[in-house]
Parts: sequence; C-alpha cells; structure tokens
Amino acid sequence: MNPRLFVPLLFALLAACSPPPPASFANTDLTGASFAQRLELDDHDGRRRTLADFRGQVVVVFFGYTACPDICPTTLARLAAVMQQLGADAGRVQVLFVSLDPERDSGERLKTFVPWFHPSFLGLRGDAAQTKAISDEFRVFSARKDVEGELGYVLDHSTGAYVFDPAGRIRLYVKDSASVEEIVGDIRLLLKG
Repeated sequence: MNPRLFVPLLFALLAACSPPPPASFANTDLTGASFAQRLELDDHDGRRRTLADFRGQVVVVFFGYTACPDICPTTLARLAAVMQQLGADAGRVQVLFVSLDPERDSGERLKTFVPWFHPSFLGLRGDAAQTKAISDEFRVFSARKDVEGELGYVLDHSTGAYVFDPAGRIRLYVKDSASVEEIVGDIRLLLKG
C-alpha cells in the first residue's frame, strides 16, 4: 500500500472509532455540581417525597408559590407544554413545584393549583425551617415584600428550574427564558442517557 494513502486512511479510521462528543445542552449544564443533592418534603397529598422516589425519571424542580402573579404560572404552563410535546416520553418526566410560601401554601392549596397545569405535576411543601433548608440546598433566593391589597405580601424569588437525570444527578439549570423546544430537546438527551 502506498504510504501516502495509508496515513489519511488511518486518520479516517481513528476518527470513525472515537466516541461521540458529549451531549450539548441548550440550557446551563450543572453536571457535577455539589449543591441540590437532597430534597425531602411532603407532597400535596401529605406523602413524604425525596429525589430517590423518582429514580428512572427526569425530574424538573421549580421553586415558587401559588399566589405568584406572573413567573410561577407562566413557568408551570411552559412545563405543561413541554410535557405535551414529549408525548409518550412525558411518563418518564416528573415536575416538582416546591413552595416558598409555607404560610399560605397548604397541601390542599397546592393540590388545587399545581395539577391544574398538568395532572402529573406534584406540589411539595415544608414548614418555614424546611423551606429555608431546601432553598439553601438549591441556592434559591426568596425575599418577602409587603404589598398593599388582598395579597398582603409577594415573594421575590429565583425563577429557574433544576433538572435531574434518571440516575438522580443534577444536570441542568433552566432559565425562565428557555423555550419549550430547548427544554424538550435537553430532556430527550437526558432520557437517552
């Protein structure tokens, strides 16, 4: 064989045998992050839930409160659209809405509000100390601001969501500006493994 042909052929064969590049996510890759490792709260039916309960599924964790005037309902509606676009794969995804407002968000209120967006969505809650601990664990900002009117107060809070892969590892941070298509694409990558 001609040596001039051998070298390019060798490079072509090596390139064909090399592993594919790692997945490229549309959202912020948090793979290997040391925070957001624990979550243990009651769901809107009063059942104690942990991240381990959802092994085998992609889990989307979003923090908010039911009286939120804009970000929370918009994000939950976007996540419902994600579930619709996922089709049959939606059964392999669990959305968890973690309340930052233990004073007003009872289990019953969460049960009315959260599944309204999608029947599989679960609302999680804790008392004030548990809410603070889980907010610290996930590095979620929340500050109470008194307002006039019926609400009495609102919460300024972080607006992104965290996504865990089927093995229970934190993988992504999804900004509230992410499109449905970007979120669907990233979830499909995680479901493929």
